[in-house]
Amino acid sequence: MGGECIELNGRRARAHDLRALALVNYGHFTSMQVRDGCVRGLDLHLERLRHATTELFGSALDVERTRAWMRQAVGATRAPLSLRVTVFSRALDRDRMALPAAADVLVSTAAARDAAPAPLRVKSVVHRREAPHIKHVGTFGLFHQRRLAQSLGYDDALFVDSDGAVSEGSIWNVGFFDGERIVWPDAPQLDGVSMQLLKAGLRARGVAQVERRVDLAGIASFRAAFFTNSSCFARPLAAIDAVVLAIDTPLPDLLAAAWASQPWQRI
Repeated sequence: MGGECIELNGRRARAHDLRALALVNYGHFTSMQVRDGCVRGLDLHLERLRHATTELFGSALDVERTRAWMRQAVGATRAPLSLRVTVFSRALDRDRMALPAAADVLVSTAAARDAAPAPLRVKSVVHRREAPHIKHVGTFGLFHQRRLAQSLGYDDALFVDSDGAVSEGSIWNVGFFDGERIVWPDAPQLDGVSMQLLKAGLRARGVAQVERRVDLAGIASFRAAFFTNSSCFARPLAAIDAVVLAIDTPLPDLLAAAWASQPWQRI
């Protein structure tokens, strides 16, 4: 089909089909950018969907059928698209959540979203997503923290725990640059697909990187930091709280080269 569409299990979704998704906020999703029918990290997106379906619903996701529905939604269009796959269950029994429930797959497409290139100023907040390893539909806390940060003049929120350990942003992962290597926070967080692709690309190019605890109190020791998610593989952070970070460093070129090295995979 292509263009903008919303399809449930391969058919155009109707209002009553979405009742369970609207009224029972339980499910998971993945989002990706499509170019000419291809996606970077498609295998990672599909594995995310497969694993989360088993964990949340106790049932198996038919990955090949899901992929076919994704192809159908994209159609023959060559225009850049954003594609989201949401997995929920109309068969879910809220009174007996431990029972396996068959998965429903909602595929939606829209025009690709162009993220603003301007660096971000972010506010640290003590917050942790529930089940942070899952990209689940419980997004109230994320957008509420973003709203609170924006009400104070910042662009977004960066999550830390009660001891000041940095984890992730509202809907993004964060990475740091100390002038020689990339530092990724070792904390409960979503293993974002874009983050995984950057790690692979950096590793292939021999760029040093490490995962370790990142303390908010030590942020000033870094030269630069960046945001990464499905809509923008890398966006610089201009400041975290009152700590100003450098923008003109080798970091953008390192990240761009790492990203470009990751292959497009046809849906």
